[in-house]
Amino acid sequence: MILSGNKIRNEVENGRIVIEPFDSNMLNPNSYNYELGDYLKVYESDILDSKIKNKTRIIKIPDEGIVLMPNKLYLGYTKEVIGSDYFVPIITGRSSTGRLGLFVQITADLVDIGFKGNLTIQFCATQPVRIYKGMKIGQVFFHRVYGDVTLYSGKYQNSIGPRESESWRDFS
Repeated sequence: MILSGNKIRNEVENGRIVIEPFDSNMLNPNSYNYELGDYLKVYESDILDSKIKNKTRIIKIPDEGIVLMPNKLYLGYTKEVIGSDYFVPIITGRSSTGRLGLFVQITADLVDIGFKGNLTIQFCATQPVRIYKGMKIGQVFFHRVYGDVTLYSGKYQNSIGPRESESWRDFS
């Protein structure tokens, strides 16, 4: 069952959903728009290896925006801290960004129950597209959970900013 926008507001007010900062103007009929943070991360190598810690560099997004190029993976993050111990957040892009040819959140849209932090967003552009810090870049919606719950306590908990893959830890 998906929560309505009004139910999302109620659960934020009751402390069962975390969206910080929260702005009721960002509510949709069944989701909440999230904004892009101030910087991106990109991998330094053209070939990524899941068994090693791949080096990244930070790119600050200037006020005039930044152009994302095709065939490059960009890691951004939600300006908001998002999470819940009671509902499962799912993040996705917005139709307006999709219509610009920007894939927002190309995989891993399911956020584990119990996670709280900035959510890392993966971007891939089909053609050059300019994005801006603070723009409404995607949306989050929440599902009710049935059954016994084990809260997330993994390696990405309490993330600040975009987090690169830590798949290499799975090989240790």
